[in-house]
Amino acid sequence: MPKAGPNLAEALRRYWGYHEFRPKQENVIRSLLAAHDTCVVMPTGGGKSLCYQLPAVVSGKTVVVVSPLIALMQDQVSALREAGVRAAFLNSSLSAEEAGSVERGLLASEYDLLYVAPERLMMPRFLQQLERLQASARLALFAIDEAHCVSQWGHDFRPEYRQLTILHERFPEVPRIALTATADAPTRREIVERLSLESAHQFVASFDRPNICYRVVEKDDARRQLKDFLGAHKGASGIVYCLSRRKVEETAAWLVEQGVAALPYHAGMEADTRALHQARFQREDGIVMVATIAF
Repeated sequence: MPKAGPNLAEALRRYWGYHEFRPKQENVIRSLLAAHDTCVVMPTGGGKSLCYQLPAVVSGKTVVVVSPLIALMQDQVSALREAGVRAAFLNSSLSAEEAGSVERGLLASEYDLLYVAPERLMMPRFLQQLERLQASARLALFAIDEAHCVSQWGHDFRPEYRQLTILHERFPEVPRIALTATADAPTRREIVERLSLESAHQFVASFDRPNICYRVVEKDDARRQLKDFLGAHKGASGIVYCLSRRKVEETAAWLVEQGVAALPYHAGMEADTRALHQARFQREDGIVMVATIAF
């Protein structure tokens, strides 16, 4: 993959404001720029996204990112656009007209990065568009985010991820990077096997996160405990995760009754409402998002 545009250090400063890479980031990026398939395991907050975002701005081509999380796509695209990177997403939150506009933009080389849901990527029409992009040498690489979703033993298993071997079959010359924050050795082996990444360069970063603290307490009165916890962090933003959509709605409504600025978020909500709640969480102080793992 020939390099174009700014060099790595210059791009890192210009678009992300950093003066040095975190551990393993530069080696991962150079692996991709040398057209090697690559597997990356880094903790959340360890800088995985930069590993495929920076190649997008130095390669002069488009990076297609497969992601199962709508909220994360929207969040990353928003941040990239603010940094001056040309980015867009394709998922179920878009209307047919909006999706068509993004697809036309893809073929017109208007994006450095395009985030796409796995279901959308597998559509024959979209695969044909990718083939047109590749035929004109404008496809840089495929990034498969949350790659642990390929594991049938994990709670985040997504059957569509098993079909992503089609990227290797139909685009053998396009390098791929699989990334995850949650993969022990057996899961890493399954990712490699299921995604046909046997020859990939592998990078596993340390999971020591001294800035994160976990507390586990026995549940005896969940609502009282939640109210006490939020009371001790009055005015702070945060996320309360629930196992079901119904529980999300009930908990958010109850917190509002308690005077907490709480908003619900789950996949069963209207796309416009989800987007509004996500935007408020990003822009306003003191918002508590009550959500399923869709957030």
